[in-house]
Amino acid sequence: MNPRGINDEPEDPRAWIHGDENAKTMLARLLIVRSFLLLPPLHRLPLRVGNVVEITGPSSSAKSQVLLQAAVHCILPKEWKGIRLGGLERIVIYFDLDCRFDVLRLTQILKFRILGVLGSIDGSNRALQEGFQEYHGEASIMNSVYDELIVACMKRFMYIRCYDSYEFLAALKTMHSRAQVESGVLGVGIHFLMIDSIGAFYWIDRSIQPSNSVDHKRGTMSFQHLVETIVQEIRKFLEVQPVLVLVSKASIFGAGTSIDAQRDLEMCNSSRDTDKFLFREYMPSAWQAFVTHRINLQLSDKYTNDKKGGTSPIYTSEWVQPPLNIKDQFAVADDGIYLI
Repeated sequence: MNPRGINDEPEDPRAWIHGDENAKTMLARLLIVRSFLLLPPLHRLPLRVGNVVEITGPSSSAKSQVLLQAAVHCILPKEWKGIRLGGLERIVIYFDLDCRFDVLRLTQILKFRILGVLGSIDGSNRALQEGFQEYHGEASIMNSVYDELIVACMKRFMYIRCYDSYEFLAALKTMHSRAQVESGVLGVGIHFLMIDSIGAFYWIDRSIQPSNSVDHKRGTMSFQHLVETIVQEIRKFLEVQPVLVLVSKASIFGAGTSIDAQRDLEMCNSSRDTDKFLFREYMPSAWQAFVTHRINLQLSDKYTNDKKGGTSPIYTSEWVQPPLNIKDQFAVADDGIYLI
């Protein structure tokens, strides 16, 4: 017998154009990674799993509020007792790096979101009749069902607090195994990986970084090498668990005295020039290349009337990667963010 490939007839060069999957298989594959729209202010661009969205802005620019609203949308079920809540019913992995996470604020948004749906249902709604008919008029039972829904949602919120970059790195290394356990217990997949905020340990890491990339005696790494390792661990996780990554990052003001800053600020002709002057990029190139989308949030000097009869500050949002010539205005209420 001749060895394979010897004296065999040549293959038809047109054979490569024949499809290796039918339409049903192709659609099933594409729908797994389909794009989707988030709630404002992240609603302008369709996002896919594997994207890394950086939400940047100065202190008190509602970055954490954007993360919490997206988290609530994720952990809410699609339906509950016959009532459509419109959530994703997936797990959120939330890294709290600046130790400012407010669980009361998370539950507040969650409760107002649920009450908003229940309040919009009238007596003629079929879902109410079929889903909550047995609880109608029984306040104690209704409260029990309501609490059961809150608990079910909070179980899908995986909270991890880290106090330095090395704790964060260690948590990333074990994140896949922990996520598998949670996903198996709850029977749902993971949709979001959230990090609040990625630059929380910047000044600490810069102050203790060694002269070389790694100090084996002290067990420390340079800031650049540390960030490169963090990016590598997140990439490894995305390879085995495709999720959408949402990261908040506090802006750092550029160099210069306050008098110089004020003088140069007055010379700026646009908001883009102002942002370019005021803020500088401090994350290494490894992180900048890792980010696929970036949105900038700012606190304006304007106010709007809120639902309680008072006033609320107005925030602005603008996509800078990819750049969009649209600047949205929004406010933060008890039930979350709403556009103005």
